Amino acid sequence: MAKADLDKKPLDVAGMFDDVGKRYDITNTVLSFGQDRYWRRRTRERLDLKPGEKVLDLAAGTAVSTVELSRSGAWCVACDFSRGMLKAGRDRDVPKVCGDAMRLPFADETFDAVTISYGLRNVHDFRAALREMARVTRPGGRLLVNEFSTPVVPVFATVYKEYLMRLLPQIARLVSSNPEAYEYLADSIRQWPDQVGLAREINRNGWTDAGWQNLTLGIVAIHSAVKPG
Repeated sequence: MAKADLDKKPLDVAGMFDDVGKRYDITNTVLSFGQDRYWRRRTRERLDLKPGEKVLDLAAGTAVSTVELSRSGAWCVACDFSRGMLKAGRDRDVPKVCGDAMRLPFADETFDAVTISYGLRNVHDFRAALREMARVTRPGGRLLVNEFSTPVVPVFATVYKEYLMRLLPQIARLVSSNPEAYEYLADSIRQWPDQVGLAREINRNGWTDAGWQNLTLGIVAIHSAVKPG
């Protein structure tokens, strides 16, 4: 399996991530110039978790994000539909569940908060995933979506697009176990809604009061929302 296309068929996307699991964490660190650690920390801080809260970390991959969230004292479970990614994170001591974001294997109103980092963009029907995340979250619970977005400084935005199109695939060939998958990564980022557009979709699909905070000049945006009570 080389890479999925932008139809994002679930089996194709899962197979692609199975292939990249072995070197996924180190590849992300290299491609983000070390910013991935900062983005994970800001996600935990923005979610403002309390000890004892139940948290779903969706599209958790190797569970490195779940470990970061669990530092808050909350009970955090990693969920991903790629068994290869979960296997790559098997040494991380957090609960792990294999599940599809469009059909989550959890009961209604199970979690106090749900988060998804760099995964909503890869779901075949991301609107259905937003509704599923709302279903498994209690009324008044929180959503946090950490996702690649649109840089807010025009000159930097041009440089960033050039990096995505030219340099990112070349760097991936040096460090990734499946460099072709990172061509899909670049394509999917370019087609993803900007900050305003994603906030609008969140509010239309089970959540309210969606807003965002830009990180690293808007390369990444953290969107937060609340499930209506």
